Amino acid sequence: MRPIRTLALALIAGSAAAAAADGVTLADHQTVTLGNGATLLLMERHDVPMVSLDLMVRGGALGDAAGKEGTADLLAGLLSKGAGARDAIQFAAAVDGVGGQLIAYGGREAFGLSADFMSRDADLMLELVADALLRPRLEPAEFDKLKRRAIESLAAAKDGDPRGLVGTYGYAWLFGAHPYGRPTGGDQGSLAAIERADLLAYQRDQLGGDRLIIAVVGDLKPADMKRKLSKAFGGWRKAAAALPVAPAPAAQRGRRVLLVDKPGATQTYFWLGNLGVDRRDPQRPAQTLVNTVFGGRFTSMLNTELRIKTGLSYGARSSLDRLTRPGAASITSFTKTESTVQALDLALATLAELKRDGIAPEMLASAKEYVLGQFPPTLETAPQIADRLTDLAFNGLPRSDVDDYAARIRAATPAEVAAAVAGAFPAEADLAIVLIGDASRIRAEVGKYGPLTEMKITDPRFAPVP
Repeated sequence: MRPIRTLALALIAGSAAAAAADGVTLADHQTVTLGNGATLLLMERHDVPMVSLDLMVRGGALGDAAGKEGTADLLAGLLSKGAGARDAIQFAAAVDGVGGQLIAYGGREAFGLSADFMSRDADLMLELVADALLRPRLEPAEFDKLKRRAIESLAAAKDGDPRGLVGTYGYAWLFGAHPYGRPTGGDQGSLAAIERADLLAYQRDQLGGDRLIIAVVGDLKPADMKRKLSKAFGGWRKAAAALPVAPAPAAQRGRRVLLVDKPGATQTYFWLGNLGVDRRDPQRPAQTLVNTVFGGRFTSMLNTELRIKTGLSYGARSSLDRLTRPGAASITSFTKTESTVQALDLALATLAELKRDGIAPEMLASAKEYVLGQFPPTLETAPQIADRLTDLAFNGLPRSDVDDYAARIRAATPAEVAAAVAGAFPAEADLAIVLIGDASRIRAEVGKYGPLTEMKITDPRFAPVP
């Protein structure tokens, strides 16, 4: 009886968590715009003596120069390698000495940084963040080391398990010359071409107070934090260049296949995708429900077919990447080389089933409970809330995007779900397909999926040369 009792307890807990989702709303917070255009979002929260900061600078990898993709990401990696009066060791010691955390990244459309510290160390946090963003040293030795490691890491991933790279190949293949097709972390060729002067140029042209969004959540007094942030960032000059904006991408019509040859590979990694939806799409709740049923949980349609029923893969999933423009709606999985066609056929058949039959009522009800149960834990901590505040500000969304989310999940109608199936997920006949595997063993069979283009895993780029 123990398994049945455990299942019953899990169902009760899930229902309780789903019910709790109705009460998840953003607490009141202050929004301040500084004279240079920077936006401050301040939320007082005294449950723990911590302060979390999350900032975004619009632009990100969109501002990388052509042929030097990865510039923003390299610059982000150098921010904590010495800034202001501290060299790399001193900077790290200042963060670690108070049990803090500071992480920077160069994202596809934003350059970002997050920091978490005890509230008693908030002044130190602001000093370190301001130094890193406004006064990074960009030491030549640290730059050379970071650049070398980035190139070596890509080579190692290609030589070993490339599953973490299949999405990068997928974006390059689907989006092509569009900015979304450029790898945010660069490729081996573009990284090798980047010089320290390129980082300095990016810092001058793409970083500035007019593009800055800062959210600070935690054990703070808003008036005091506003004063400190204004002092730290209010005088930051504007970015020298125009803000880069991604144009509308073109959808894939028909199928085309990129085969990335990895000789001797015992598995084939595959990615199937087309344009999906953007972050501002008003039908996000219904789309999330469909993605949950199709490939967003262990009992999803894709995972059930490719793993649970057939054992063709250890996992299969679908994703909806939401950017300012439609990102990819994709399927990813992997399988033994000898079962490549069987797994691909099954993935395509499952997509065709979704498009043909939609979501059954009982599956929709289950997905609602699952999504509602997963929602509250995403807004429990100060770092999570700070991240959500910057996301809303970056995308120009109201707080109702959070406050009304649970209600909209519960209220999603079969018609809305059907529209999400039709509009957010690609047709089985219209796909950009990437396969990473042993071409000598699968080339003849995978040609049936569409016109075939080949490249080698050792090629420095993530897409064939035009």
